[in-house]
Amino acid sequence: MLKKYLAVVPVLFACHAAAAAQLPPKPAAAPIHPVTTVYWGTPVTDDYRWMEAPGSQPLAAYEKRENNYTRNILDSMPGRAALLRDITADSNLTSSTDGLILAGGKYFYLQARPGENTAKLYMRDPATGVTRLLADPDKFGKPGSAEAINFFNPSFDGKYVAYGVSAGGSEAATLRVLDTATGKDEGVAITRVEGDNSEFLPVWWLPDDSFAYYRLQKLGPKDAPTEFFLKSRVWLHRLGQNPDGEGDTPLFGYQVDKSVAVAPDQDALVMAFPGCAYAFGVLTENESNNVIDAIYETPIAALEAGKPVWRQVADKADNITQFDAADGTLYLLTYHDAPRYKIVSTELAAPDLAQAKTVVAQSGDVIRGFALAKDALYVNAADGGFSKILRIPFGQAAVPVTLPYPGTVATLVANETEEGAVFSLESWTRSALWYKTGPSAAVADTGLQPPVKADTSALTSREVLATSYDGTQIPLSIIMNKDTKLDGRNPTLLIGYGAYGITITPGFGPSELAWFKRGGILAFAHVRGGGWYGEDWLKAGMKLTKLNTVFDFIACGQYLVDHHYTSPHQLAGEGGSAGGITIGGAITWRPDLFAAAIDSHGDTNSLRMEFTPNGPPNIGEFGSVTTEAGFHGLYAMSAYVHVRNGVKYPAVLLETGANDPRVEPWAVTKMAARLQAASASGKPVLLSVSYHSGHGIGDTKAQRNADLADDFSFILWQAGDPAFQPK
Repeated sequence: MLKKYLAVVPVLFACHAAAAAQLPPKPAAAPIHPVTTVYWGTPVTDDYRWMEAPGSQPLAAYEKRENNYTRNILDSMPGRAALLRDITADSNLTSSTDGLILAGGKYFYLQARPGENTAKLYMRDPATGVTRLLADPDKFGKPGSAEAINFFNPSFDGKYVAYGVSAGGSEAATLRVLDTATGKDEGVAITRVEGDNSEFLPVWWLPDDSFAYYRLQKLGPKDAPTEFFLKSRVWLHRLGQNPDGEGDTPLFGYQVDKSVAVAPDQDALVMAFPGCAYAFGVLTENESNNVIDAIYETPIAALEAGKPVWRQVADKADNITQFDAADGTLYLLTYHDAPRYKIVSTELAAPDLAQAKTVVAQSGDVIRGFALAKDALYVNAADGGFSKILRIPFGQAAVPVTLPYPGTVATLVANETEEGAVFSLESWTRSALWYKTGPSAAVADTGLQPPVKADTSALTSREVLATSYDGTQIPLSIIMNKDTKLDGRNPTLLIGYGAYGITITPGFGPSELAWFKRGGILAFAHVRGGGWYGEDWLKAGMKLTKLNTVFDFIACGQYLVDHHYTSPHQLAGEGGSAGGITIGGAITWRPDLFAAAIDSHGDTNSLRMEFTPNGPPNIGEFGSVTTEAGFHGLYAMSAYVHVRNGVKYPAVLLETGANDPRVEPWAVTKMAARLQAASASGKPVLLSVSYHSGHGIGDTKAQRNADLADDFSFILWQAGDPAFQPK
């Protein structure tokens, strides 16, 4: 998220120097072939509908021309090479650690160490500090193919670990299993297993060392691409049988059990926890804020036998987002009658949420999650972006855990059969470290990750409030050098997201040190649609209220200008993925506010999203054109349809990956073509296509560093830095 500083005097740039740059001749413009569709009585004309043909020669030719043009410009900037060297060196100042899971008294995690290009899977004994490399994605695939571990889960005793490996950012993982003691590959190679290291892993072990795994359906030649993520099922796999998964027993999911109604667009998972006599079938709305549609339970012995007997525990109206179980009790995180969340419990033998006990009541803090250990329930709560941990021994009062410094707990994990919890802590100016706590509530460094080898004392952060159009106060985080002068002349990057209830929490990493070295300011807009203030904050920025997300971002940009952090000649905005709605809307509503914008794999063509493979899973978050209200919401948030001819738009860099499974590359390409045709500012609209990556998940460190160098170079060019004027 944020990164580090080296003491340097900031350089101030002439506001309009970028206009003097000599650029190569522009490539041929994209052909215009208007198609008009009438939605609920409203005609919408799309000049580039022809691009919605992945792999077509005309689309590929346009993307190649544009990408070559973009690379010629970015690579001709004299300052980019030195910038990339700084970013690369800074990115190797520390390790990055992710996805920690506790099992069998060991730590399992992904880590990319200094000098390493990809994150590898490790096992560590916390008692001795002995660490073992389990899986190296660089050993998979063909030379030149960037492989990544997307997810993993160890067995209850830590004897085995299942993990998924995909190539080129595709996220199309093959599930593998290895023996952690010997390193032996168990011969499992099951395709179409997609997921990540979230609460809802695609593979869960059972006590007998069989496992349940989520698998996408296999599409036939006549199936529509929009069927790709639909009709999922969970299967039972036994080691030594059916190495490719064919012939495994279905357990849960679409048309598996007549007693469990599963819609085609629901994700089906089976989860199991150490020491619990029950396993759980879970239905979710795919991409929508981790909201659980239903929870079922079955005796785990029946599941191991391949004959589960499902009984429903919760439904969508219960508003559950997380759960865990131990010692006959089910614990659930819910926003039912509690928009900032509460934790309740019920007995597994006779679950009844109507009579559930309140374990942690709603308060002024937002409960982000919890971890269940043998000795206590550990709760991660936040006041805005800053975290608190509560230790709640069973049947006793909560005890606060004193954190080493104010920051955010991005990860809190425990094991139901072991004492204590482990958590990561970081802030806008401190890199993440991993700590452990336990029955005494004392905190100690695990040694899992060394601190960053850099001095951050010259950095400072501020938390302010910007006033949105309707009077709502929008939290805005600003990070900069302490000696920055508020004279309106600082290159400033404002980043926003605002979807799925996701919160941009304080975080620090070294690879953006180069930005501060060059006098830059970094700001994060905590807009509605995110989760800064809980469920109400999310609902105030989705579907028919989605434009609040855009207007909040604009308000934050205006705050930075009004308070002289920057000016419209120096301000850049960035949004990625669903944040494409945010940045796309910002430049179409207020093109005069920004000098530059970066749209990274962004959804700027929301009106057409549901007709893509990843569209149906996102209807719960954004809506559908099949309803009149849904159409009006999507039309309002779709930046592409609001681009107007003759408007002076800012410079825009649009980025996509050829293997992106989440936002179709053509969605980004269409926005690039439309802006190029419409803008009257004379400022560049560039399209960057990475042919060896996807949505950014699974990118190598080198890929991430190069992308960051492109982004910073583009912004500094438009901010007028002489070192970044193309030659």
